[in-house]
Amino acid sequence: MRFQGRVAIVTGAGSGIGRATALRLASEGASLALVDWSAEGLAQTREQLPYDTESLTCEIDIADEAAVETVVSQTLERFGQVDVLCNNAGITGSGYPPIAEQERGEWERVLGVNLIGTMLFIKHVAPSMQARGQGSIVNTASVAGIRSGAGGNAYSASKAAVINLTMTSACDLGEFNVRVNAVCPGLVETGMTRRVFETARARGKEYKLGSRCELRRYGHPKEVAAAIAFLASDDASFITGQALPVDGGNTASLNLPGMKV
Repeated sequence: MRFQGRVAIVTGAGSGIGRATALRLASEGASLALVDWSAEGLAQTREQLPYDTESLTCEIDIADEAAVETVVSQTLERFGQVDVLCNNAGITGSGYPPIAEQERGEWERVLGVNLIGTMLFIKHVAPSMQARGQGSIVNTASVAGIRSGAGGNAYSASKAAVINLTMTSACDLGEFNVRVNAVCPGLVETGMTRRVFETARARGKEYKLGSRCELRRYGHPKEVAAAIAFLASDDASFITGQALPVDGGNTASLNLPGMKV
């Protein structure tokens, strides 16, 4: 019950890692503000919470600053504090066209959600954490932000930026005892990666999923949620400004195509 009496905002809470994170924090006693663009996804997550979990749901576009500010205000009004912010919402973009064929609008859409949305929530949550002299922020980046080959150009660039934003925000907020860290998931089966998994299964190649990781398998949302919960908790009280790969060892070696079977 590391989060008993604490309040967490979880973005992207309507599915995947965001949902798993919400369920994990709730299982350890947290009250929650669940944020997502999908009302249906939010309702499904809320139904899975422990029966005694206090929660509110907020259906917004996180790239909309006015909407983000409203969510933070509603959370503070309802619960009186924000102890944890989990920035999980993200999009991959539309495929992997070569750089010469990419469109500015697609980049703006991906950066708007993955980077600007993350920044906006940090911006509007930070003042209340600074005033209380405590808080923990965990951003979901990606191994795609560490090296190429794990996502398209816009997605990878956005996640690399989230890693750097994590470090610069940690420097800004450290004197107020507000910690900022990131997790960098590898291949995990979520709604965002469903197309990859469905294609592999349709071709009879599911056995190859995760084969480039040192653990020779893909990950599960609850495994990333466990790392997020650790970084958000007092167990990580002397950790800030770090990006933790949760990737089965994928970034531990070159992992070039053809190196592993």
